[in-house]
Amino acid sequence: MSPRLTYQDAPKGLMDGLVKTELFLKKSTLDPKLLELIKYRVSQINGCAYCLDAHHKDAIAIGETELRLHALIAWRECPFYSDEERAVLEFAEALTLTSKQEVSDELFKQLADLFSPAQIIELLIAVTQINSWNRINKTMKLVPGLYKVGQF
Repeated sequence: MSPRLTYQDAPKGLMDGLVKTELFLKKSTLDPKLLELIKYRVSQINGCAYCLDAHHKDAIAIGETELRLHALIAWRECPFYSDEERAVLEFAEALTLTSKQEVSDELFKQLADLFSPAQIIELLIAVTQINSWNRINKTMKLVPGLYKVGQF
């Protein structure tokens, strides 16, 4: 298996905005484990093997458990996700599957009860960002298994 394209094929500077957003999110006030759960769950939905590999490795490196990552596809049935995580996972799914469902007023209120407006915007951008990376990496056909923790 080999990639169709690589990041080195992109015109210089084209990816700078996405990279700058990633660097901003790394400094977020949000829990890094929560951000990795978002990235992993959205990558499951989108079927991005490269991102699943990368975010599994990154999540484990910051102390996430195998059980929580393995069970994430069935998070609604598991007792070990917090109210904050559940609200964010619901939000991530709604944004990712926007053609099938919208972010309801009820879901937004739930987020607003748990997070500040700035944090909700960070969550919104984090979900949008991983959806972008999923689409880019799937089209490029980047090969899973080669990612090293902290590579990007």
